[in-house]
Amino acid sequence: MILFLTFVAATLGITVWASRQTKTAADYYAGGRSFSGAQNGLAIGGDYMSAASFLGIAGIIALSGYDGFLYSIGFLVAWLVALLLVAELMRNSGKFTMADVLAFRMSPRPVRTAAGASTIVVSIFYLLAQMVGAGALVGLLLGIESEAGKLWTIVGVGTLMIVYVVFGGMKGTTWVQIVKAVLLMTGAALVTLLVLGKFGFNLSALLSQAAATSGPSGNTGSFLIPGLKYGTEAQGLAGKIDLISLGLALVLGTAGLPHILIRFYTVPTAKDARKSVLWGIGIIGAFYLLTLVLGFGAAALVGREEIVAGDPGGNTAAPLLALRIGEEIFGPVGGTILLAFIGAVAFATILAVVAGLTLASSSSFAHDLYAHVFRRGQASERQEVVVARISALVIGAIAIALSILAQSQNVAFLVALAFAVAASGNLPAILYSLFWKRFNTSGAVSAIYGGLLSALVLVIFSPVVSGSEAALFKDADFAWFPLSNPGILSIPIGFLCGWIGTIMSKEYNAAKYAEIEVRSLTGVGSEKAVKH
Repeated sequence: MILFLTFVAATLGITVWASRQTKTAADYYAGGRSFSGAQNGLAIGGDYMSAASFLGIAGIIALSGYDGFLYSIGFLVAWLVALLLVAELMRNSGKFTMADVLAFRMSPRPVRTAAGASTIVVSIFYLLAQMVGAGALVGLLLGIESEAGKLWTIVGVGTLMIVYVVFGGMKGTTWVQIVKAVLLMTGAALVTLLVLGKFGFNLSALLSQAAATSGPSGNTGSFLIPGLKYGTEAQGLAGKIDLISLGLALVLGTAGLPHILIRFYTVPTAKDARKSVLWGIGIIGAFYLLTLVLGFGAAALVGREEIVAGDPGGNTAAPLLALRIGEEIFGPVGGTILLAFIGAVAFATILAVVAGLTLASSSSFAHDLYAHVFRRGQASERQEVVVARISALVIGAIAIALSILAQSQNVAFLVALAFAVAASGNLPAILYSLFWKRFNTSGAVSAIYGGLLSALVLVIFSPVVSGSEAALFKDADFAWFPLSNPGILSIPIGFLCGWIGTIMSKEYNAAKYAEIEVRSLTGVGSEKAVKH
């Protein structure tokens, strides 16, 4: 409790300081564009290494072995797509949100409406994962086993998240994310070293013990090869397709995540945008290597039964590992202290990411929908910021309500759904806008709505929502889509809808494409975009 309260007090102090520095829309949305490449790289790491990364991936590796590690690989490889195709181009082309890039070439109102809706949907999916992780984590640390207790935990995290965003804006959120990134890397590295030391720094011995302790009885070797979660005999071909679908969503989704895209606007130059992504890749890459040891370490030292007893989705595997390894090396008091530290770090992780997500969605609502759609560009900066703060409150309340329904889901899996929606709706529109000169308003709207709606429909009628033991509605069965991950269908649908919408419309502005091409590749004119 002391560690928890210390961190909450420190982050609230940062938020109060940031609120005094937040005077303009640029301060609220982009932190005044005052962060260096290294600072923004740490913040990107803090924003991206979510509860899904720390709690969810460790848990899914502990329960599903090799198949769980695919999440780590997918999340990391995704950054190559973001670096090569999106980061610098977005920074040079836009102002505050993803829709700024799309609206530059096209009729702004329909494009901003579509982009704003997509941003809010993706952010809420991602928020679900963080809030579910918070309920599982705090329930473990404080011994809260009742559903009511976990419910109030989710409400508490949501309230803190809203406070950070409403008062601190981007500046406060960024500094919370930087602090959290340092703490998370420290905690994960410490537990990793302790686990490897336990096995004499012999990774083979660790994997063998994990397979023996948590692998399927009579066939422990399957724990270290593909197919334990996806592609089992019971799933057949559908399981293998589901695995490909998951990989596509993870690799392509990052470049369409709104809360990651807005981070590129917080640096003063395109060079800093590139530098921040390189810093982010280094931090994130190191962290995902650590998840391998955390997941298999939990499988080896804690065991499947205890992990599932702590949380059916496996979300408490990393904290349980910290407790177990701490007890074995430092005794009961040492184990408790290590558990408390890891728990506080995980809590910091959740708070930092939910703040970033809420900021992205509330900024999109205020800047895209309110200022440019409802008020037709006539809203003042002060009015925009007020609306952004109100929308943060509403979006936070919606996320809290939905999170209560999703408590039994693994948080890494919930994030994969958010990635699928982002890759299906946002990414086609962004890539077409940056690289296809024929692209137009009809194509952008069709790509966003086509990808977004197809992903949502496929998820609603999948085993995630009904027809399985881990579904949101366990007693209902209206699932007709066999896959848990919709990306393999919804991503091509998004690109196809964008292409069909474009060729069916005669709209084409060659001059605007030439301008955005020069701006995105060279940075010339981007200062004008910032000012206007």
